[in-house]
Amino acid sequence: MFVYVLDKTGKPLMPTQRLGMVRRWLKSGRAVVVRREPFTIQLVDVEGGYTQPLTAGLDQGTVHIGVSVVSPTDEVFSGEFELRTDMSALITERHTFRRSRRGHKTRYRAPRFLNRKHQDALAPSVRAKVDESGKVFALLASILPINTWNVELGNFDIHKLVNPDVEGEGYQQGEQYGFYNTREYVLWRDKHTCQHCRGKSKDPVLEVHHLDPHKKVGSDRPANLITLCATCHYENHNGKPLKLKAPPSFRAPTQFNIIKTYLQHDIAYLTPHITYGYLTKAKRIELGLPKSHRNDAFVIAGGTDQRRADVAYLGVFARKQNRKLFKGARSHIRNTIPSAFGFKRGDRVQLPDGREGFIAGLRSTGYFNVSRLDGTLIHASAKHSTLRRLEGATTLRIERHLTKGEAHSSPA
Repeated sequence: MFVYVLDKTGKPLMPTQRLGMVRRWLKSGRAVVVRREPFTIQLVDVEGGYTQPLTAGLDQGTVHIGVSVVSPTDEVFSGEFELRTDMSALITERHTFRRSRRGHKTRYRAPRFLNRKHQDALAPSVRAKVDESGKVFALLASILPINTWNVELGNFDIHKLVNPDVEGEGYQQGEQYGFYNTREYVLWRDKHTCQHCRGKSKDPVLEVHHLDPHKKVGSDRPANLITLCATCHYENHNGKPLKLKAPPSFRAPTQFNIIKTYLQHDIAYLTPHITYGYLTKAKRIELGLPKSHRNDAFVIAGGTDQRRADVAYLGVFARKQNRKLFKGARSHIRNTIPSAFGFKRGDRVQLPDGREGFIAGLRSTGYFNVSRLDGTLIHASAKHSTLRRLEGATTLRIERHLTKGEAHSSPA
């Protein structure tokens, strides 16, 4: 395990594995803890120091970001960060509540438009992912003296993914070009054939079915629609639901194209080197590494025979606050309260047996659910008086995991 070190001005130095020395520094007052995960200390009497060349590799995605930082001999940081995917649903739910509330005669409030402090061309769900990706870069730069940044960025041609044969003027025409409405396009896309029975019912009446009728965003988009005959449609709604395969969705590649453009602008000060997925795949296969975000990042960083990190970090981005206006069915957080006995959801706590986790659910009785970031339940009813609060809830929560030797390592 590496401990990350800053000088007295906050400039990152080389990390160390001399844990006994770190304990003596902390005990004597020569250093103070500035971050629990990844564990980082700051020296109070040292400015500057010797550093080695470090290369960071980042496997950028729309949901996960793989991270690896290597020196000539070791992998000094390895981790994976999960970006938020709940923004669209939460914003749509908020919009529904506000619109409903404006219609109440006793609580009428005129609608307010164009009153946002910051007008952004990006949708909030994409803006969140761009900002969170930038925070990952900032975190690495704040704890390690990285000289070179390698980032894997691709470019998806959505039009080619939908229609591989499109050429010339076809690029100016979207997938629904020439169709009167979305229903007509969906019927044509599905070849005017029921996608369940494939015409076996002999029912000539075709209908368009919503795959996810409760979808809050994009419910009427072609990716959420499928053609069924009237017989199968009736059976789906009035009998046993049919097992239907959704058409391919291009939401992720579309978001990636947008994130890539904005992220390149935001991290231009790091002068990153851009690489591509096919190069990463070829190198990973050559090294005999299994597919994972962390292994891809190791390859992107230029890793070859460096000793792999024995600790990997999992970072999860979460909402900024857990305040809610209603309890019960109308609430986005079921059967829980914002805080109790000085604890909040998302606080990092330590159990009496030394295990650490995050508060996932609160009860007014003082008994809480404690779990890991990957959802593993540690304790279903931990009493508040037995818990030690280590950190308050933050938008980026990080925990440490021991690796299982998924990659080769050079001799110590």
